[in-house]
Amino acid sequence: MVKNKVKLRVKQETGFQFDEAIKTLRTNIQFCGANIRTIMVTSTLPEEGKSTMSFEIARAMALMGKKVILIDADIRRSTMAAKYQIDNPVPGLSQYLSGQHELEDGLICETDIPDLDVIFSGPYAPNPAELLEEPALDKLIAWCREEYDYCIIDTPPLSSVIDGAIIAPKCDGAVLVVASGKVSYPLVQKAKAQLEKTGCRILGSVLNKIDTKKGGYYYNKYGS
Repeated sequence: MVKNKVKLRVKQETGFQFDEAIKTLRTNIQFCGANIRTIMVTSTLPEEGKSTMSFEIARAMALMGKKVILIDADIRRSTMAAKYQIDNPVPGLSQYLSGQHELEDGLICETDIPDLDVIFSGPYAPNPAELLEEPALDKLIAWCREEYDYCIIDTPPLSSVIDGAIIAPKCDGAVLVVASGKVSYPLVQKAKAQLEKTGCRILGSVLNKIDTKKGGYYYNKYGS
């Protein structure tokens, strides 16, 4: 398997409290069961921090020696490659799903974080939902299950498009990221109901973007 090697320019988040919260989140995911290995991370609305949480969960798992792959499946509006400042262009998920590239074409990116590989979203596609329904995605996820301890999938917000609902049945569980003060309770309940309809187990939610001046960077709560 040929891999592209990429160096991630990772911005350090808010210190000790953030690090401890991510470690707690990692531990809670592990306690959800040994069979929970393919995990989607989503939100209700854009800009709630789901992509950051996806990356931090993946990195935290890798730092404890687990072999992890992070898939950026937000092929409509991805910011991951730009956020981590990937200099060299690499094939992405949209190109794989549309048949332009195979796994062997350097789709898998080996990062400078030990045990963490990434598949970036690739160029914007005009038909994301149709691409995500391709058998190629099932093939990719099945391959990841064989090769990695954990597969973390960053998906689009549930209230915006159907993409997350398409991916959910392929996963062992879902984490819902909620930005403090940004989303109404009824809207979060609607997103929860959408996930439940897919049959994907909801592992829990992450309350994100809490004002640090009011105590704590972010708090996470797990449980069905």
